Amino acid sequence: MMNSSSTLITTTQDNGILQLGITRPDKLNALTIAMYDALTAGLEMAAQDDSIRVVLLQGTDNCFTSGNDLADFTKNPPEDENSPVFRFLKAISQFKKPLVAKVSGPAVGIGTTMLLHCDLVYADETAKFRLPFVNLGLCPEAASSYLLPKLVGHLRASELLLLGEAIDAVRAAEMGLVTRIFPHAELTEKVFTKLLQLTQLPPRSVQLTKALLKQNQSRQVAGVMSEEGALFIEQLAQPEAQEALQAFLTGRQPDFSKFP
Repeated sequence: MMNSSSTLITTTQDNGILQLGITRPDKLNALTIAMYDALTAGLEMAAQDDSIRVVLLQGTDNCFTSGNDLADFTKNPPEDENSPVFRFLKAISQFKKPLVAKVSGPAVGIGTTMLLHCDLVYADETAKFRLPFVNLGLCPEAASSYLLPKLVGHLRASELLLLGEAIDAVRAAEMGLVTRIFPHAELTEKVFTKLLQLTQLPPRSVQLTKALLKQNQSRQVAGVMSEEGALFIEQLAQPEAQEALQAFLTGRQPDFSKFP
C-alpha cells in the first residue's frame, strides 16, 4: 500500500486501486489551484502506472466538494487553457482507465461537472448536486453544456444550469447523473466491492470498452471544453461576475438589476 498527501489531496494506492481524496473538510472541500495541480498529478501518475487498474475520486464523509474556493479563485483566476483547473478538466476528460466517484454531501459546480467524466458514480442519500455557474455570473465548464443535455435532456439541463438549484441523490439518479444510491453507512463498502470487481477484469478489455463508449464524443468534448473555457475566462472579467463573487465573499445578496 502507498499513502501520501499533498496540498489537501490524499493519495492511497492498494490492490490496483488509486484513491484520490479531497480532504479539506473545514472548507467543505473547496478546491484551490494547488489542489487541482495535485489531482492532475494523481491522474497522470495513474495513467502511467500499469499496476493501477481503477481510480476512485472521493471527498470526506459529509462532503464531496463545494467547488472552487472562491477566495483563492479570485486571487488566482484562470488565464488560459494551461491554468490548473483546465489542466485538471483535460486530464479527467481524457483519462483512459475506469474512473469511479463516491459522493456524500454537497457536490457543487465542478464537483458535479467532473462527475460527467466518470464511468461510475455512486452516492448516498446525503448527496446534493448543484451547478450555480449562472448565479455567479459565469458560464458552464467541463463540457457540461454539451454532456449534460446529452445525458439528461435539454429541458432538465436548462433547469439545472440556468436556475442553479440543488437536486438530491434520488433526482440525480432518475436523471442518470448517478449510477446507484447506497445507504450512507454502506457506501464505502459497496463502492469498494465495485472497485475490486473492476480490478479483477482484463485491463485492456476494460479500457477498450471505455474508449469505445466515449469515442463518438471525445472530439466534441474537447472542442466544447475549449470554447467554454475561453468564455468562462472572458465572463470572469465582466461586471456581473465581479458583483456575484464580491457578494459571495462579503456575505450579501448580489444585485444584478443594473445590468442590461
